Order: sequence, then structure tokens, then C-alpha cells
Amino acid sequence: MDDARAEPSVDIAQSEDWGPFGRPLFEDPSARALSRVGVVDVGSNSVRLVVFDGAARSPAYFYNEKIMCALGAGLSDTGHLNPEGRVRALSAIKRFQRLAEGMGITPLTAVATAAVREASDGPEFRDEVEAETGLRLWVIDGEEEARLSAQGVLLGWPGSYGLVCDIGGSSMELATLWEGRVGKRVTSPLGPLKLKDVKGGKKGAKAHIKEVMSGLKDEIDWTNQRLFLVGGSWRAIARLDMERRGYPLYVLHEYRMTATSVRETVKWIADQDLDELRSRVGISSARMSLIPLASLVLKELVRQFKPRDIAISSYGIREGMLYEQMPQRLRDRDPLIEACRFAEAKDARLPGFGKTLHNFISPLFRAANPQRKRIIKAACLLHDVSWRAHPDYRAEVTFDNATRANLGGLKHSERVFLGLSLLHRYRNKREGTRFEDLCELLTEKEQNEAEILGKAMRFGAMLWLQPGGQMGELRWFPKKKLLELVLTKDAVALYGEVAEARFNSLASSLEAETKVRVAR
Repeated sequence: MDDARAEPSVDIAQSEDWGPFGRPLFEDPSARALSRVGVVDVGSNSVRLVVFDGAARSPAYFYNEKIMCALGAGLSDTGHLNPEGRVRALSAIKRFQRLAEGMGITPLTAVATAAVREASDGPEFRDEVEAETGLRLWVIDGEEEARLSAQGVLLGWPGSYGLVCDIGGSSMELATLWEGRVGKRVTSPLGPLKLKDVKGGKKGAKAHIKEVMSGLKDEIDWTNQRLFLVGGSWRAIARLDMERRGYPLYVLHEYRMTATSVRETVKWIADQDLDELRSRVGISSARMSLIPLASLVLKELVRQFKPRDIAISSYGIREGMLYEQMPQRLRDRDPLIEACRFAEAKDARLPGFGKTLHNFISPLFRAANPQRKRIIKAACLLHDVSWRAHPDYRAEVTFDNATRANLGGLKHSERVFLGLSLLHRYRNKREGTRFEDLCELLTEKEQNEAEILGKAMRFGAMLWLQPGGQMGELRWFPKKKLLELVLTKDAVALYGEVAEARFNSLASSLEAETKVRVAR
């Protein structure tokens, strides 16, 4: 398993029959209570409503709307919220409250961060929001903001350790993670909206950033750890890093950077025409205006904290607010497996067959490490959720779903591995597809392993019985290069010409001889 992600905990009460991932929980009352949750985040730069829906441990984004209000613009000079931003923010919150009422998800959980807590008219704005909408804004301090952002990271990376850095418009927070728990938290005035008010131009801003960052380093000596970046400005810089590198998978969550790539991208951004670059990559003008200052903060952060590697997290304070409401036994679950179980229950033709299929093909993967085994489990759960797609495009749809879906707990290479295995669930060959550039994120050996997994699912799906039914047994002897199929009497009639062809195709990918017999 990836060293930043501990193996998911297992409920003590689970039946051994469910394996290392435990019994599904999303039908449990404590999980159903979180099936649709709305949160509002009133930040210094943006105001956003997110409605989470689906498997409680790894929810989908049922609704997501953001308004760039710049509440914190000019705060350092005036001490007040930006007047125009205040009007826009109130209008946005009114809209969000009416939307929530229409969705039946009130009361919303709403927090306000740096701008509202620091402005002299922050309490007045909070009272105005409550009077106009009935929504109570919880104004949180910097340490609480850091804690919630770190909990958002834990939603996607159970058991994480490292340093979480969340940048907003008016502040930047740091929090340590160790064994899945939030530790030391600090806040700073290093948000790009506030840095705009620093005197002395770029030179003055760089000196100020260096001084403040040095103080943070003294408070949190957490060098050579994984750095998790949370916040819109960090995600925008990551998107620009992808553009510079010609990276093929435009999924920001779990995108990885290095200290070297950060330095190169910051220099590259400084040399670009920002308007042309903005239109090319689809970043808003309001966000792009903050990038030059945010990139200086990131460069100094990386220089002083010397992270071992850098991971982008699309999960932050809003996801942390959802995590806050979860019972611990739900927090401990694997977000990938829970999301895939939910998808199977909702969309598969025969919910529950994924477990039967997994048990059937598992002998092929006994030597796989725990991280690979969870991807194999996920693939089996997802193997049939795209059956409604047109047969000519089903392989492409499954690949797209796996690589671009909102799934936590997946590195980019694992997304591609999962997608490629599902592609081979419906198609023998991957050559000639539009995904060949993405396959470059895998080694040749990993591509072959994904092909074997896909062909195993493709064959196993031919022996379609009720969930828990006995299809038979696959026996794999890697030293002898022998693949043996032992069929139950009930499954013999299912082993027709097409099933035999698919069994032989699987054996071909394994470079194995075959043997078929019927159990006594």
C-alpha cells in the first residue's frame, strides 16, 4: 500500500466472509443519515455550496456552485469586508438557501473563514445573513479552519501522514497529520488577496512571504514529509503544471508534483501571457489574478519545508465538515471500496455479483500487494455498472468512468490501471483506442496485469449465477504456467463457445496452458 495511506481499518464486528474491506455500511442508518448533506463555505475569495450525495464514506457531488465574491479584497487597508463582495456574497447565500430548501436538505451547515472573522463588520454580516436567510454562519478561527481542511484530506486518504497546507484568499493554514489524526495547526496571513496589500511590489511580497514562512517553519518543524495542497489557488497551479508538462489526465485530485516541478512551473508562469494561458486551460480571470502571488507562496513553502513529495487534494474544508459528522467506524472505511459498492448497488444488473466474481478470480492475484488487491476488488464491483452504455462504446465509457470519476483513495496510475482493466472487461485489445497516451502512466508490466484482470472479469461474467452461487473455481499454477478451471455441475451449461473463447483469451494473456474439468 502507498506509504502515505495506511491499510483501512476493519470493523471488529464484521464477518470474515466479507474480507479485509468489511461489510457494506451505506444501508446502515448512520450512513443513510449522511446520504445527502449540504455545506456552505464563505471564504475570503469565494462562497460555495456543495451538496454531497451517495455512499456516505465517499460521496458524489450532487450539487456544486461557487461565486467568486472577493469578500476579503482590501481588508488589510480598510478593516472591512469588500462592499461589493459583501452584496454578492449575501445574494449567493440567499440563492443557496433557496436551493437547499428545494432539495429538502435544510438546515445547511455553513462556516465563514478569514475575511469574516477578521473584518470589523464581520459580526454585522453574520447577523445580516441570519436575518435575511435564516442560515447561521459559524465563524471559525484559523486553527479550526486548518483542522477541518486536514479532515477533508482524511476523507480521501484514511490513515494519512504529512503536512496539509490550505490556502484561501486571506490566509494560509498548516496542519500536521499522523496515523490519520490531525496534530499541530497554525494559521498565517499568506492568502494572495492579503498579499496584494503588502507594500514594495513583488520584491516586498517575496520578503514578507519569506519572513512569515520562516516563522511557520519554527512553529511546525515538519520537513521531508508528504505535502498535501488544499485550495483553489493550489489547484490552479497544479493545472498549469499539467499544461507545462503536457500531462494527459486532467484530474487534479491526487495529482503529484515535485519540488523541482514547482520551481519550473513558477518560473514558466512568470514568463507566460496570463490572459492567453487562462483561456487555454479554463481558469477564471478572478482566480488567475491570484496565481502570481500564490505561486510565490508555494515556491517559498517548498523551499523551506522540503517536502518528500507533493499531492493535490480536491478535498478540503467542505469535505472536512462532512467528515466531522461521520462516526469513527465510517471514517475508517476505504473510500474507494465504499464508493464502488454504492455504484454496484445502484447501477449493476445483479447487485452483489461483484463479490462472487471477486472470489472467483482472486486465485490469479494471490501474490498482489494489499494496494493492488483493493483495486482488483474495486474493478469487480464496477465490472457491470456501465451495462446501459451502447455496446460499441461500453469499453470507452467504463475507462472514462474509472479515470475521471470522483473516487477517493486512487493515485493517477491506479485510476488508469482500474480503467484499463474495465476496458478489457469489454474488449480484448487496447490498441487503437483514444486512451493510449494515458496508458503511458503505467509500465508495460502493469498494462499486462490490467489486461489479465479485465479478461478474468470478462470470462467470469459469462458464468452468471445468483450472488453467492458457486460458479466453480479458477486454479492458477504460475510456475507450471497452468490455468485450471473446475466447474460446478450447475455451471457446466454456462461454459459455452463464447465462454470457452474468453477463457482461452485469458490463458493467452497469462501465457498459460489450460485444463477444464467438472467437480465431482
